[in-house]
Amino acid sequence: MRRRAVLPVLIVAYLGAVGWITLDPAPGDPAGNPLLRSLLRAVSGVPGLQWVDYGVAEFSANVLLFVPMGVLFTVLLSRWRWWLALAVGVAATLTIEFVQLFLPARFSDPRDLLANTLGTLVGIALVWVAARRHAG
Repeated sequence: MRRRAVLPVLIVAYLGAVGWITLDPAPGDPAGNPLLRSLLRAVSGVPGLQWVDYGVAEFSANVLLFVPMGVLFTVLLSRWRWWLALAVGVAATLTIEFVQLFLPARFSDPRDLLANTLGTLVGIALVWVAARRHAG
């Protein structure tokens, strides 16, 4: 019972964080981040990982950002209504991308729709896997 009461608080906090990360009108330049540049240089020096660049890192970060969206909304709505959790993830992405059209320091990118949807689906899948393990 108590766990159900915490879920809405987690969702509000998560959505607030996503809003701040994606809609901050004056974001820092992640490509200019020395830690990120160093990490990308280190990873690109590993044999077989030369293809990892800023674009791959950004896409991966977008996927990871939306995994909790899939988890939280699948748990909230029940795993049998996973498609509603997916719809929430897609709607959130479309809203973010639309608002970013009006923020001069932001860029709306259709690849974000793909990455965020993929992240939401990964979150949904994690709930399904956890539920199967718990049941069996």
